[in-house]
Amino acid sequence: MTTLALFLAIICFLTGVAGIILPLLPGPPLIWLGMLLYGLLTGFERVTWIFLMLQAALVILTFGVDYLANAWAVKRYGGSRTAVWGAGLGLLFGALLLGPVGIILGPFAGALLGELLAGRHPAQALRIAFGTLIGLAGGSLVKLCVAAGMIAWFFLTIY
Repeated sequence: MTTLALFLAIICFLTGVAGIILPLLPGPPLIWLGMLLYGLLTGFERVTWIFLMLQAALVILTFGVDYLANAWAVKRYGGSRTAVWGAGLGLLFGALLLGPVGIILGPFAGALLGELLAGRHPAQALRIAFGTLIGLAGGSLVKLCVAAGMIAWFFLTIY
């Protein structure tokens, strides 16, 4: 049973990492799901509920990274507070309404709309909105690092 549990966990890990790189799947939650499956299938011999709760905290952290990376990028590219709010709302509503595509388009559209509402020239608003794509890339890199840490911690725990 342990071999099957490990196999399923690794499949979830690989799918989760792919989901971070290509935001089509919820990456970190899939990684956590792999750990949960391993625990369930092995009777929680090595993976404890405390371990899973701490890993869940890391998953929640990755959601915060998305928002903070977008906010940083909008500010870095000269965006106003309205653009930061627009990017954050765009991330939320984009993900809910458009799924994976919304994770990319939502913050872009939100920042663009926010800057246009703030009275910026369309070319400047577009430049700031493109900054959200830089934020997405940076946030994805941070999420990859967190995911690598989660997976390494898992293997250190079970071996």
